[in-house]
Amino acid sequence: MLLHFLSELFVLESWQGRKEALPSEVAELPVECAGEEEDAIIRCLSVISNLADQLYYPCEHVAWAADAKIIHINSTRWWILSTALWGLSLLLGIGRSLKIILNLRRKLRNPERSANKSFRRETKMIETQVKSEILTLLSNLADLANAIHWLPPGFLWAGRFPFWLVGLMGSVSSLISMYQASGPHSEKSDDS
Repeated sequence: MLLHFLSELFVLESWQGRKEALPSEVAELPVECAGEEEDAIIRCLSVISNLADQLYYPCEHVAWAADAKIIHINSTRWWILSTALWGLSLLLGIGRSLKIILNLRRKLRNPERSANKSFRRETKMIETQVKSEILTLLSNLADLANAIHWLPPGFLWAGRFPFWLVGLMGSVSSLISMYQASGPHSEKSDDS
């Protein structure tokens, strides 16, 4: 009984915290898109992706609470909504990674860079950022494949993956994330 009560309280507190923060995040969206990011497209993709992520968590909590019989609603709509928000966040992340890679490749082809004294060091740094962003892109693509699989049947390949493929996609994404977090090769490019 106590565990049930604490679970309900946790879901309520999570939702209350998100509900209170959400209006300010939505109001700040135009300001953040015009922020100090070198590329406005990258900045907007990042902000909208963050908003999708922030909406995902309360939806997932409500779906879980409904499945656990803590709240008495149908969880199906909430699972679909949370999975759709996850997929949206991944799509935005894919777009962001592609734009960053494009910007970095443009920097590599810039002839004015070769006159710079630190040309080789800068080239190596940019190439490292490109590799990191390609890994992020591959991880997001693997997760997106799974997100679509978990949507209701009839949407693209939803529900059609065998279990081994779902596991493989999740493993690929996890391994890439662990590799990126494991060492000095994990330099991030926030404003490329």
